[in-house]
Amino acid sequence: MNNPQEKQQDFFSLAVLSDILSLPKRSIESRIKKGEIVPCKKSGLIDKAQVLHFPAVKSLHESQWESELNTKPNRKYNLVELFAGGGGLALGMEQAGFESVLLNEMDKHACNTLKHNRPDWNVIQGDISDIDFTTIKEEVDVLTGGFPCQAFSYAGKSLGFEDTRGTLFYQMARAIKETKPKVFMAENVRALLTHDNGRTLETIKKVIEEIGYTLIVEPKVIKAIFYKVPQKRERLILVGVRNDLINKAEFKWPSPYNRIMTVGDAFTKGELYDADVPESAGQNYPKRKAEIMKEVPQGGYWRNLSDDLQREYMQGSYFLGGGKTGMARRLSMQEPSLTLTTSPAQKQTERCHPIETRPLQSKEYARIQTFPDSWEFQGPLTAIYKQIGNAVPVNMAAALGRSLVRLLNKLESK
Repeated sequence: MNNPQEKQQDFFSLAVLSDILSLPKRSIESRIKKGEIVPCKKSGLIDKAQVLHFPAVKSLHESQWESELNTKPNRKYNLVELFAGGGGLALGMEQAGFESVLLNEMDKHACNTLKHNRPDWNVIQGDISDIDFTTIKEEVDVLTGGFPCQAFSYAGKSLGFEDTRGTLFYQMARAIKETKPKVFMAENVRALLTHDNGRTLETIKKVIEEIGYTLIVEPKVIKAIFYKVPQKRERLILVGVRNDLINKAEFKWPSPYNRIMTVGDAFTKGELYDADVPESAGQNYPKRKAEIMKEVPQGGYWRNLSDDLQREYMQGSYFLGGGKTGMARRLSMQEPSLTLTTSPAQKQTERCHPIETRPLQSKEYARIQTFPDSWEFQGPLTAIYKQIGNAVPVNMAAALGRSLVRLLNKLESK
């Protein structure tokens, strides 16, 4: 147990185990009280062997990550990406071996980021509804994109492709219809599963069928912590295959990495990065907020403050119900970060540095999303935080990309 990485692989803190199992901490504590789980008396950590019967723990233990890393495209696979943002998904897909033939994004700062880092990429800035995708000369193997979750207007009982006009999903469906990729992958917030009592997702499925595609697997909520990302971020992933290929297609979700990465892994030299995180642009707290945040311990939040400070900081929210665990939140070096938002210092979703009393700097933010340090974001600081906060974590995108490469390789070989 002298090797810290071995320790993190074979032992879990209560907080990390609750993340792996998607259970509240009190549920793990209850099992400890009953003697079902016995933490180490000295360290307080839980031996993996005690919880190996849980499928999520077993999947870490039996990780195929290293062998999946060797996945290479059998030939050049072309990619079109919509809603490209600051490049998280595109960069992960590039790492998996895809070649971008077109990327579309409306935000000028995000487009500048893409062009600055990859001058050879064909980045089209502007409204997706203005793009004629039939002008793409290359064969498109994969189309990806994270369309925003929007409600549909239900005039009749069920909606078809034309009825969704006016939404960004319609534009993605139109792009699929016009480019006819072998495969598409859409990502969204997990709330899409239950949005409008499930009707939004049902409509999306119907439209996918109407344009000649079949979802090869049920939409799945993917947790970034399983894919070498030091962040508790969840995304809903949809993978569709063109109907003429569906009988030959096989898709497997990526195998998880063998351990859970933490904020400490993101900020210090080790498995994720070969140097400590460099200084970068960031924000500062106002004087009084800094004085209050200084009292919050690592991994703590407003409830760790004295009652007087709780009342001062929370004001009217102090008397409302609910945990409000994002307020006055300080991250912990020993745990993954909470989901990053578009700003590190919003009152409801505070992301304070684990040790220093300040919001996370931009490079720290980017590392939690597993962007390489060489990726340079463009625009004012607020735009940079927004690009990073909205991104798909690069390592998770690469893992999904390798699964798509394996799918395409199998299609090619049949």
